[in-house]
Amino acid sequence: MAVDKPTEHHLRVMPWWLVLIGLLVAAALGWLVLDLLLTEADRASQPDTRAALRIDAIRTGLTVVAGTGGGLALLLAARRQWITERAQRHQESVATRDQAHRNRVQAHAESVAEAAQRHQDRQSGAAEHDAAERRLTELYTRAVELLGNDSAAVRLGGLHALERLGQDNPGQRPTIGAVLCAYLRMPAPDDEPRETEVRRTAQRVLTRHLRADDAAHWPEVTLDLAGARLIDFDAAGCTLVDADFTGAVFAGATSFAGASARGRLLLGAVFGDVVLDDLSADDEVVLDGAHVGGEASLDRAAFHGGLACRRASFDGPVSFHGARFGQPANFDATRFADAATFGEATFLSGLSMQHTEFAGRAGFRAARFADITHFRWTVFGAEAVFDRARLEGPTNFGRARFCGPASFDGAWFSQPPQVDQARATTEGGHVWPSGATVRPLDDEWLLLVDP
Repeated sequence: MAVDKPTEHHLRVMPWWLVLIGLLVAAALGWLVLDLLLTEADRASQPDTRAALRIDAIRTGLTVVAGTGGGLALLLAARRQWITERAQRHQESVATRDQAHRNRVQAHAESVAEAAQRHQDRQSGAAEHDAAERRLTELYTRAVELLGNDSAAVRLGGLHALERLGQDNPGQRPTIGAVLCAYLRMPAPDDEPRETEVRRTAQRVLTRHLRADDAAHWPEVTLDLAGARLIDFDAAGCTLVDADFTGAVFAGATSFAGASARGRLLLGAVFGDVVLDDLSADDEVVLDGAHVGGEASLDRAAFHGGLACRRASFDGPVSFHGARFGQPANFDATRFADAATFGEATFLSGLSMQHTEFAGRAGFRAARFADITHFRWTVFGAEAVFDRARLEGPTNFGRARFCGPASFDGAWFSQPPQVDQARATTEGGHVWPSGATVRPLDDEWLLLVDP
């Protein structure tokens, strides 16, 4: 900040003759007063009075001279005091400017020192960052090299090295997750015990850090395991972000129980036994083309983004008991070779089971269908149970075939279902909804007629 300098006036030295003139003026004034008074005293008529007046005149003249001299002395003293005060103000002004200059010099020095320190800190930080990056790169490269070793034990060490690297460096977790997924996608020797153990370890490293209750949660990792071969894959309680298992082969028991899916969950894979109980998915879950060779349990699963399960096949029992579908659910052309249970399930936004085949029992007891429901061309190969079901939207059973008993005991329809060309066996012991019209077609089949 600039400091305004005070305006200074040069002090002029009093000349000696000015003092002499002052003395002469004082003497002249005294002489003039004395002369006037003596002249007045001489005009007195009495000699005694004249003498007294002359003495008073002399005394008065001397007093005037003394007073004038005193006045001059007072002026000189006042001037001396003024000069002294001005000198003091000048010294204070000079001291203030000196102090301001010293402060500016000190501030500049501190600024230069601070800038130098910042520069040094930046250089030091850059050097540390470069050293850390080099060390991280070396560790990462070494761990990846271990994964390519011929020894299973060395590969296990590489997996644990990558896990520790991810623990210590959160920014590397997505890359490490991608490397582990890529390793699991690579072809593996069939039934090679040591490689199987390595792959199980890779699976555990991935799923361990995808669980929300894990102290070292890796929420930024996504799973791309399309086409991978997975053994006893356990993702129970995991948070799956845009996970892709399309074309994967799940050997043994697979669990997604209690998992939380963010983004699409692609499960068009081959399973043995699979458990998805209490799964919560905020986007679409895709099971198109999936094949389940064993049991499938999806009890209480919440499909907020809907379910696509077209052209899938389930060889064992399937259960969707208490499942909730927030968006449309599509099971077109899917085959259920064993019992399929949808008891107390809730379909809030439509259901399509066109050309679907139920070879075993199809259970929809107490299910709720809040929107349009399609069972066109659906084949119920065994018992079909819709007891106490609520069908609140348009329902279409056109050309469906009931090869076993059909029961709609206590079912409620908001409007009569469409049953165009639907058929049922004559030996079923059926319980049709109120108002349904059925007539014999031949010795083996009954024909349902639209009201």
